[in-house]
Amino acid sequence: MEIQPKKIDQSQINRVVWKACDTFRGVIDPSQYKDYVLTMLFLKYVSDVYKAKYTEYLQRYEGDRERAARSMRHERFVVPETSSFDYLYQHRTADNIGELIDMALADIEDANREKMSSEDGSSIFRNISFNSANLGEPKEKNARLKNLLTDFSELTLDESHLENNDIIGDAYMYLVSTFASESGKKAGEFFTPAEVSTLLARLTKSKPGARICDPACGSGSLLIKAGKEVGSNNFSLYGQEVNGSTWALAMMNMFLHGFDNAVIRWGDTLRNPKLKEDDRLMKFDTVVANPPFSLDKWGADEAAHDPYNRFWRGIPPKSKGDWAFISHMIEVAREGSGKVGVVIPHGVLFRGASEGKIRQQVIDENLLEAVIGLPANLFFGTGIPAAIAIFNKGKATDHVLFIDASREYESGKNQNRLRPQDIDHIVAVYRQFTAGQLEPGVVEERYAFVATSADIRENDYNLNIPRYVDTFEEEAEVDIPAVQREIDALEKELTQVQAQMNDYLKELGIQIK
Repeated sequence: MEIQPKKIDQSQINRVVWKACDTFRGVIDPSQYKDYVLTMLFLKYVSDVYKAKYTEYLQRYEGDRERAARSMRHERFVVPETSSFDYLYQHRTADNIGELIDMALADIEDANREKMSSEDGSSIFRNISFNSANLGEPKEKNARLKNLLTDFSELTLDESHLENNDIIGDAYMYLVSTFASESGKKAGEFFTPAEVSTLLARLTKSKPGARICDPACGSGSLLIKAGKEVGSNNFSLYGQEVNGSTWALAMMNMFLHGFDNAVIRWGDTLRNPKLKEDDRLMKFDTVVANPPFSLDKWGADEAAHDPYNRFWRGIPPKSKGDWAFISHMIEVAREGSGKVGVVIPHGVLFRGASEGKIRQQVIDENLLEAVIGLPANLFFGTGIPAAIAIFNKGKATDHVLFIDASREYESGKNQNRLRPQDIDHIVAVYRQFTAGQLEPGVVEERYAFVATSADIRENDYNLNIPRYVDTFEEEAEVDIPAVQREIDALEKELTQVQAQMNDYLKELGIQIK
């Protein structure tokens, strides 16, 4: 009888990776823990999968190492012997263990250069060094790295030991989101809260075979959610990220979730879009993003001469790149059917000047499908409320759905969050709208309204949600006689208390003037 390996669940992995963070506490900034811990998680994962596959081939070929090695060349990753986690663990007490880990990572990159490097020559471990002086004096650093290797030795991460294939990727998400909440504003640059990603993925739900893109993909969480929403593996993921360290996180995130064929490019999407075919911008069925809010110095001076003519509707202000991202996303959405979902600050909905002209043009082209106001304090590093704008190049009507979801959320100590029922409510109303089941006018009091193009023109193309969704709540009518009776009773009670106080003071011999 074959003994089944003991399965590892999500909580066990989360516990180990969290424990591994203790190695670095007080030595480096908390925002950097994830870089070291997630790199080690990735190394452990690829090592264990490689070892399990090699063992499987050895059994199949009755111990023939040469045949097994030949078969291993076609596996997901090649792991040189001195790059394996087991090798590093065996040498965990070595005086140069930091150097050995760095060499192991470099050798893995060399052995998998096609996968682990960008077309620009950058590699996913470029910004990480386990031999850095930042980790302390040599003796202290060696002790920390030994502890780190020991912590991860508790886990066996080949697929036979895992409850499901996403468990590693979800541990990655757990760590990134945990340190996003601790890191504050900086974290918003690389991570979109899980509930917001889920909402945006459901609103832009892609069909099988879809090309899905996030032009400001951060660590890739939103892109992965959008892919999973398809409901099968028949989709392809594309992304671009300007920050090199965050690009590396996105690459590892894709591998850990099993999306080895995802194309994630490193570079500035607005100045230098990298996702191209035959020197033209690649087109996508779904484009989603949570770009940086009101990005300053985004490249307005170069936009007038953009070789791809993305900003033909107008050039946004130098200090606010919101409409620059939206313009790019609309341009790369497939003609006749492409859908765009983007998280925006509310200013995008009503600011004038060049932004107002771009907004008018987009509305006149009948591209805007929905505007959804979100609760305040959902995002890392900013308490301001945001909204989601949905654009659709295959709209059936010229109506626009407005939803004010700002009052439906769970309040948190540091951050608010959308509950499943809040997300379901938004998605249900949106799907009724896209199915043509909602007439213009009020859909739900103080929650949803369907506007016609005439309504929006009457509002001078201002999309501020309160102009469409009436959130005014009448105050309860004041009962004047009852209030007067209450005042009279209080005054009578006050007179009695003052008289009693005077009696007490007389007893104490205190003269009252």
